[in-house]
Amino acid sequence: MSAEQDYVLGTHDEEVERLGVQHRVWRARMLDAWRRAGVSAGSRVVDVGAGPGFATIDLAQIVGPAGEVLAVERSARFHAAARAAQAALGLRNIRTCALDLMTDPIPGSGFDVAWCRWVASFVSDPARLVASIRAALRVGGHVVFHEYADYASWRVAPRRPAVEAFVADVMASWRASGGEPDVALALVGMLNRGGFRITHAEPIVFAARPADFVWRWPASFVESNLRRLAELGRVDAAWCARVQAEWAAAEADAGSMLLTPMVLEIVAERVE
Repeated sequence: MSAEQDYVLGTHDEEVERLGVQHRVWRARMLDAWRRAGVSAGSRVVDVGAGPGFATIDLAQIVGPAGEVLAVERSARFHAAARAAQAALGLRNIRTCALDLMTDPIPGSGFDVAWCRWVASFVSDPARLVASIRAALRVGGHVVFHEYADYASWRVAPRRPAVEAFVADVMASWRASGGEPDVALALVGMLNRGGFRITHAEPIVFAARPADFVWRWPASFVESNLRRLAELGRVDAAWCARVQAEWAAAEADAGSMLLTPMVLEIVAERVE
């Protein structure tokens, strides 16, 4: 199976667009986390699992010409999208590297910060990922993780059973591909045992109404991943139609409230 085919959420154009919405929703939280980790002008940063490069660009603009960003990503489609965006902005402080984090080490060492968002939950061996990040950082350097701790906290009020079934099937498809949606619960121990000291940890859940921009994040996920679940042969058209109908009903009700999947923000310092 190719690297593109075994991305559980896909790498198609619609997924790139969805990732852009997701990045904008989370950007303020991301920038706060980077500040806690010490990202600043002149920093050397690894963007671990950089995807189509939305965070890479933000990092490159923060660290400036005296800094460096190494963008590590396996998908050729995501690399192409990232390079196009970087070229359009004339950014010259980004180095891209195509590799599989489960088989290849991160090239280079002595980095100040590593940024890793929703990568540990998809790989087959998160402990190997932690070890690879540790090897890339200098002692005293920091890693920032945004990973899910309770994906099933994604709920709509009033409750929508078909939407809850969709969330459950997304989690099942994730685990069937070798990942773990609630990986943050295990990640804490991996960091403690792996030469890191956790300096900050914070659970993050948004509560959104249909008119809020945050609502667009799960909304774009529902739209794109119903198609993805159908492509994987996990669901049929009637099942998708029930989910779509319930989601549309929730969006049409201004009194609806959405709770997003719980993310655990972890900032950890390499101490050995």
